[in-house]
Amino acid sequence: MNLYAIFAIYMLFWVISAFIMLPLGIRTPDETGEVKVPGQADSAPSNFRPGLVALRATILSAVLFGLYYANYVYGWLSADTLIAMSKGG
Repeated sequence: MNLYAIFAIYMLFWVISAFIMLPLGIRTPDETGEVKVPGQADSAPSNFRPGLVALRATILSAVLFGLYYANYVYGWLSADTLIAMSKGG
């Protein structure tokens, strides 16, 4: 696997991880007791921290990519294995 492929696959893992981490820890103004701005949606976050989301996404994507790359190198799970498992043996 060349360096460009590693970078591209890692970035895919990072974007997916960022979307997974996005809603974690978010609170609405009703939950935090803050006053809403006129016209503000009830579901708008009042404590959004993009740096924390990026940090969490980086950690999760590093772990997931590490597992993916280890599987690529050692061949723990291949397409043939998945096909055999789907056929029941």
